[in-house]
Amino acid sequence: MIIQALLDLYKSCTLCPRFCRVDRTKGEWGYCHLPADIVMDCALAHHGEEPPLSGTRGAGTIFLSSCNLGCIYCQNYQIAHTTQGRNLTVLQMAKVMLDLQKNGCHNVEPVTPTPQAPLVMEALCMARVQGLTVPFVYNCGGYENPDVIRLLDGMVDIYLPDFKYGLEDDSEAFSSAPEYPKFALNSIKEMVRQVGDELELKNGIAQRGVIIRHLVLPGRIENSKEVLRLIREEFSQNVFLSLMSQYTPTVKVRNHPILGRRITRSEYEQVLDYAYKLGFNNLFVQAVNDYELTPDFDSDNPFDK
Repeated sequence: MIIQALLDLYKSCTLCPRFCRVDRTKGEWGYCHLPADIVMDCALAHHGEEPPLSGTRGAGTIFLSSCNLGCIYCQNYQIAHTTQGRNLTVLQMAKVMLDLQKNGCHNVEPVTPTPQAPLVMEALCMARVQGLTVPFVYNCGGYENPDVIRLLDGMVDIYLPDFKYGLEDDSEAFSSAPEYPKFALNSIKEMVRQVGDELELKNGIAQRGVIIRHLVLPGRIENSKEVLRLIREEFSQNVFLSLMSQYTPTVKVRNHPILGRRITRSEYEQVLDYAYKLGFNNLFVQAVNDYELTPDFDSDNPFDK
């Protein structure tokens, strides 16, 4: 019943807050330009996620094509700004998940599943029947329809949402995403309702819960502080936050007046200090350095540098 309710959304698509209401089953295109199919770039063991997700054997990341956000600085722009990739059936996607488990990955983690959620979730149900036991991680951009997240109750073990913007002016300027703060906050509220605001671990590996990610952008400290303020206002101090310093200008924004540089150590420390001031207890942090973290999806292993 739940899967059918999700599949029905393809006929008048409201899978994300853009509410395009196109009939994707008839080949009509909305913002994401995706048909009612699964389109995947690659799947691999990823060792660069937060430690409870990557563990020692890697997170089973499934990089899907396209996205419902339009972030001009997207590090995955090679696949997020295109619909190119392998078109998979539900059965084939279930096999991808099972193969990741067979190869030792600690979980299966579709990246940006939002515009492909109905068939991805159907594949998950099929994979569970066929023996998938590792946690399912819903890695999304935060620009979610809370009503859709509500339909996922009982199927998702770990939610991994971004909370990119606390200031709507930034969300519109950098991601063409009106009302991003409202939709992110309401969606994460629903995620927390489903799986709690803490992170359940087994032998150091996440089994259930929420990790909220925030990428610190250059020159946008007030945006980051507003994100943290909103999270603290709505959730407990125990929610797990991942404050990322890895922002790297892609070729598309290297001449941008704001986004054309890396963040400074001072900028990151200001955000981190504010998080501590608000009383957050569980933080994943990154060093600020010149290491290039942008993947190359034109190579066999995008993270092999």
